[in-house]
Amino acid sequence: MGRMNNIPPRRFGSLAAAMVTPMTAGGEIDLQSAQRLAIKLVDEGCDTILLSGTTGESPTTHQPEKNDLTDAVREAVGDRAFILCGACSNDTAHAVRIGEGAQEHGADGIMIVSPYYNRPSQEGLRAHVRAVTDATDLPVMLYDIPGRTGIAFSDATLDILAQHPRILGVKDATGDVETGVERMHRTGLEYYSGDDGLNFAWMTGGASGFISVVAHVASAHYRRMIELLDTDQVWEARELSYSLRPLVHAIMGGGQGAVMAKYALWLQGVIDSPAVRLPMVGISDDEVSALRRALLAADLL
Repeated sequence: MGRMNNIPPRRFGSLAAAMVTPMTAGGEIDLQSAQRLAIKLVDEGCDTILLSGTTGESPTTHQPEKNDLTDAVREAVGDRAFILCGACSNDTAHAVRIGEGAQEHGADGIMIVSPYYNRPSQEGLRAHVRAVTDATDLPVMLYDIPGRTGIAFSDATLDILAQHPRILGVKDATGDVETGVERMHRTGLEYYSGDDGLNFAWMTGGASGFISVVAHVASAHYRRMIELLDTDQVWEARELSYSLRPLVHAIMGGGQGAVMAKYALWLQGVIDSPAVRLPMVGISDDEVSALRRALLAADLL
């Protein structure tokens, strides 16, 4: 059966940008640039905006700032996009407060990452997720990225959490599409690609969509890829995916997508500064030049 006749559910949309948090040169959050960026992303094809995720520098932004950012983006895009907010911390009580704040400030859903660094047991991971989930009335997406957190969601944990009525999806950045497809079918959870280099593979495996960093500059291309796949034009989608590989490598190849995405947006004139907060740092002039060349080659400057 073709994908056109079997499009998966998309309760979190199909194309999300894991949005950077724009900052001034002095390190303050730039809400005007954030609103301008959110409008650009939605205009170019995103139906979901993820705020305060890793790309949004969630470890170094504080709750009042997160709430202000949610307010500003909601004001900018209204009901044109699903607002998904990270409730991400290795302190369960802190993650609960972030989730509660997200709901109070108009989020449509929250994303929960496995607790990083302290590496709890699977029982502890499940207890963490349940505590944050039960603190709001919002639909929940889990975020499985063991390369950053040091702890993966096990099969048993996903099977148990999938029984919760408001845990509906997974952002998968494990790099293991085969296992993810198996889990997707077994649990009934919606799966979203968390790795731009694997977006095409995930979608052909039945994923609902992807949560992208490269979408900051390529939303229109990714929207087109989704449309092609939804209408069974797999070969055309494959070629489009392949054409984007140099851009994906330029932004994600060094593992600092948040930094590179900010510089790309700054080069495009969308945000006023590429500033990041420590421990993130800026890039060299040579790296800026290489990024500029990649954007020019993709006709994005």
